[in-house]
Amino acid sequence: MSEKSPARISARAALDDAMELLASMRFAIALLTVICIASVIGTVVQQQQPMTNYVNQFGPFWAELFGKVGLYTVYGAWWFLLMLGFLVVSTSLCIARHTPKILRDLKTFKETMREQSIQAFPHKALGYLHMNPEAALGQTSAWLAAEGWKARAQVRTGGVMIGARKGAGHKIGYLAAHSAIVLICLGGLFDGDLVSRVVMWAQGKQIYQGADLNEMTDVNRIGPSNPSFRANLFVPEGSRSASALLTMPTGVVVQQLPFEVELKKFIVEYYATGMPKLFASDIVIHDRDGTTTTATVKVNEPFTYHGLTLYQSSFEDGGSMLKLKLRPLQSAQDSDMDGRVGGSASLKGDGGEIYGLEFSGLRVINVENFGKPEGATDVRKVDLVGRLEQHLGSGAKGPGDKSLRNVGPSFSYKLRDASGQAREYNNYMLPVELDGHRVILLGVRDTPADNFRYLRVPADDKDSIDSWLALRRALADPAQRLRAAKHYALGATPADRPQMQAQLEATALRTLTLFAGAEGLKADAPAKDAAVGGLPALSQFIEREVPAPERARVSEVLLRILNGSLFELHKLAQEQLGRPVPTPGEQTQAFMTQAVLSLSDSMFYPAPALLQLQDFQQVQASVFQVTRTPGRMLVYLGAVLLIIGVFAMLYIKDRRLWLWLEAAPGRTEQTRVRMALTSNRETPDLPAEFDALKQRLLHEEA
Repeated sequence: MSEKSPARISARAALDDAMELLASMRFAIALLTVICIASVIGTVVQQQQPMTNYVNQFGPFWAELFGKVGLYTVYGAWWFLLMLGFLVVSTSLCIARHTPKILRDLKTFKETMREQSIQAFPHKALGYLHMNPEAALGQTSAWLAAEGWKARAQVRTGGVMIGARKGAGHKIGYLAAHSAIVLICLGGLFDGDLVSRVVMWAQGKQIYQGADLNEMTDVNRIGPSNPSFRANLFVPEGSRSASALLTMPTGVVVQQLPFEVELKKFIVEYYATGMPKLFASDIVIHDRDGTTTTATVKVNEPFTYHGLTLYQSSFEDGGSMLKLKLRPLQSAQDSDMDGRVGGSASLKGDGGEIYGLEFSGLRVINVENFGKPEGATDVRKVDLVGRLEQHLGSGAKGPGDKSLRNVGPSFSYKLRDASGQAREYNNYMLPVELDGHRVILLGVRDTPADNFRYLRVPADDKDSIDSWLALRRALADPAQRLRAAKHYALGATPADRPQMQAQLEATALRTLTLFAGAEGLKADAPAKDAAVGGLPALSQFIEREVPAPERARVSEVLLRILNGSLFELHKLAQEQLGRPVPTPGEQTQAFMTQAVLSLSDSMFYPAPALLQLQDFQQVQASVFQVTRTPGRMLVYLGAVLLIIGVFAMLYIKDRRLWLWLEAAPGRTEQTRVRMALTSNRETPDLPAEFDALKQRLLHEEA
C-alpha cells in the first residue's frame, strides 16, 4: 500500500482549509458587497431631504417607490441594519470556528515530521557539519534563535528532528482583520438610530410626523438617558435650549439633553473677497446642578462635556427683525411692514385674493461671481447662483474671469396662494452693477430645486427703484397711457403733416396698451400662447396682424413708437414724484433701455407687489450636532485592527523549517543534516531565502 508524500498531504490539507474558509466567508462577502452598493447609493442620493425635493428630482412615481424601498434613509433602513446584523453574525461565527484551530496551530512546530518526508518538499537540501550531533544541535538551535526562528526539537533513536517556525503573525492577521469587520459593524449599529428605536419602543415614545414642532408632546420626547444618538440642536443668540431634534426616517423626535446650551455669540470671519473663513460659537453649558462651563465650538474643533460632543454643524437665522416696504405694482399705495424671520403675515392682491406671506431668511453678506463667462452673449441673463455652481467641486479654472464681490444683504420669503402652492422670493437690498447698469435684483423660483430667476429693476440716480416703479404704475393706468400717447403724437407729428397726429396717437396708445397687458388677444387665439404683456405681446400682435413681408419694418416702427411713448410716460411719472423732468441724454437713454426690458419682464413677475428691505436687526443662530457615540471606540479599535490585520496578511509570510540531524555514516565527528523549507505563499524570493539558509547551516553539500 503506497504512502502519500507529506508534501501532497500538506498541500491537500491547505487546500481543504482554504475551501472551507471560502465557503464560510462566501455569505459574508456577498453581504459586504451589497452593503457597499447601498452605501454608494446613500452617498449619491441626499439623505433625509424633504419629499418635494425627491419628487422634483425623480418624478412622482420613482420618488414614491424609492421612498418605500428606503433609499432616502439608507443607513437607517431595516434591510440595511438587517444586512449589518447578518454580516456581524456570519463573521463572528467564522472567527469562532477558526480561532481554536489557529491558536492550536500557533503552538505547533510539527517536530514530529518523519525524516524521510523531508525529501518530498520542493525546497530541500542535504549537507554535513564538521562536528558531532550534540554540538551541531546546540549550534543550530542558537543560530535559529538569533535569527528569530522559534524552534522545538524531538530527540529520536537515530537523530534529532528540529521543527522551526517564523512569521506566525500571519494567522493573527486573519483574526485581527475579521475582528475589525465585526467591531466596525457593531460600532455602526450602536451609533445609528437602532438604539434610539429600541429606547423609544421601551419607553412607549412615538415619532412626530407633523409640520408644527410646537405641537409635540411628551410622547414625542426621549429622555437624556438615551445611550446613543446623533441629534441637531438649534440655539439662537441670547437663548438657551436643551431640546435637540433626532431625525427619523418618517419624522422627528425630541432628544432631551442633560444640560442646557446657551449661545452667547455666533462668530463668523471673512476673507478679503467676502468668503467666510471661520465659523465659531461662544457657548455656556448650564448643568442641572447649577454649574456653568464656557467653551468655544468651531468647525472641526468640537467640545465634549460629560460624554456628549457638540459639533458646529451649521448656522441659520435666529429670528432677525425686518423692516420692509410693501410696494404694489399697479397702485401707488406703499405701506410699511415689520416682519420676523420664521414668522408669517398675509398679503392682499389687487383682485382681492389673499396670499400667505412667510419670512424664511436673511443673508447679510452675499458673495457673487461677477466675472464675465467666455462666450457670454445674453446681456439680460441673471443667474448668479448658476455661475457660482457652474464648476462646483472642480479643481480646473472656470471659463472666463472670476470676480467675487459682496453685494450686500438680501432676504427671502414665500407667497402661498389659497391652494397652498408657494413660490419663493429672494430680494436684494442694495443695487448691483451688472453689465454697466446699476440694478436691484428681485428673485423668484417655483420650487426649491430651481435656481432663482431675477428681475433686473434699474436704479435711478438715488439708487432706488422709485423712478422705475412710478413708470410701471403709470403704465398700468389707462389715463396715464392716454396722456403719454397724446404727448408722443404731438411731438412726433411732422409740422407739415398735422393730419398724422390722430393716427400716431392711436398707434401709440395701442402699443402701450399691448405692452401693459391691458388688451387681450382674439378669442380664437390659444390661451396657452397668450402673452400677458411686454415685448412678447407686441411680437404676437405683429405675427397675427401683419403680413410676413412687412413684419420687419412694422416691428422697427412699433419699437420706436414704444420707446418714445414710454419716455413720455416716464416724464409724466417723474412730474408726479415731484422730480425734475428728465431730458434726453446718455444717462437717460441707458435708464430707458434697461427699463423697457425690465418692464417687459415684470409682466411675468408672479406677485402683485414688491417687498423691499429697508432695515434689519440680525439675530443669528447656531446649529450644533450633539452626539453620544459609544460605538466610536469600537470603530477606532476596529480601524487599528484592520490595519494590523491587512498588513500581517499581506506582508508577513508564515514559514516552516525542518532540520534532521544524525551522525554521518562512515564519517567520524560529522553530522549529516537534511533540511526543508515551506511557506504559506510561494513567492519569488523564497528560493533565494532557502539558498541563504543552506549557506548558513550547511557547510558541505552532498
